[in-house]
Amino acid sequence: MSYAQPFPSSKTAKTVAPSYGPDLSVRLICPECRDPNPNIVEEFGSGDLVCGNCGLVLGDRVVDTRSEWRTFANDEGDDPSRVGAASDPLLEGMEQLDTLISFKDGGSGLARELQRAASRTQSSRAERNILTAFRDISNWCDQFSLPKTISDIAKQLYKRADEEKLLRGKPLEAVIAACIFIACRQAHVPRSFREICNLTHVSKKVLGQCYKALEQAFNLAPGAASQSSGSTTGPENLLVRYCNHLDLSPQVQSICHDIIVTARKHGIGDGRSPVSVAGGAIHFTCHLLGKEKSIRDISAVAGVSEGTIRLVYRLYYAERTKLVKQKWIDEGKADLNRLPIESIK
Repeated sequence: MSYAQPFPSSKTAKTVAPSYGPDLSVRLICPECRDPNPNIVEEFGSGDLVCGNCGLVLGDRVVDTRSEWRTFANDEGDDPSRVGAASDPLLEGMEQLDTLISFKDGGSGLARELQRAASRTQSSRAERNILTAFRDISNWCDQFSLPKTISDIAKQLYKRADEEKLLRGKPLEAVIAACIFIACRQAHVPRSFREICNLTHVSKKVLGQCYKALEQAFNLAPGAASQSSGSTTGPENLLVRYCNHLDLSPQVQSICHDIIVTARKHGIGDGRSPVSVAGGAIHFTCHLLGKEKSIRDISAVAGVSEGTIRLVYRLYYAERTKLVKQKWIDEGKADLNRLPIESIK
């Protein structure tokens, strides 16, 4: 009768394969010089890991963890120079680091009380208003697909208006809307009053009041910009966006641009808003070139009524011989017979 042995015999234990583990003493050795004691240098200026003997680049994108300035923190402890996000020059003189208190308090409600106390002690009411305004400006510019340049200009305008108390008593939304409107004109990205009102939900009357006050305080030229009014507020600058929304070719944009410029030289349509002129010029050009585009679509994109577009078309049709170049007719692009007469009735 045989019994199973619970443990292997000494002879069997010798034949068991040994177990392997990771080698924790891993060293980086240059594959060229194969020096057992390599001289690896971290070039933080170029972000490379270089062999000090042969100069072979062993790695790139080395992150520089050192401070940007000379410190003596190694003698005192950890270097706290790399703390927080990049500083904002618009918030100079304000505390730009936030302290967040966790909501996990076991349901006692102490976290909310601590957050309120921390918010009261960290910043004043004026600083909180500026931070709120800056956040709203960034959000609205993002919704309107405006570049960061316009957002920065609008923030500078608001900060100056807040420091000089130019619009005391006016709604915050109206002041922000006026700053964005002026910033768009100064950055050569013009937007109409209607578009700014639809974005910020501010009435046109209040927006106009805030804009007039800022225009006088900042000594801006009439037209909401320090540039010439013709280069920033003309309908030809609104033309590109309207044609893109209507899916019109660059050829239509070019001819429509020339028609608007020629009409201005002859004083045709003077006194009309740029939005109305742009919509009427597109309607005139589409008929002239034989491009089918309904007046309803043009009205929806330009944000003006169909009657206003027909009124501008009537003015252009009456002076059509001055606006249409003979070169366009000779090349077969334009035809005066395509212009409908019934649209001017």
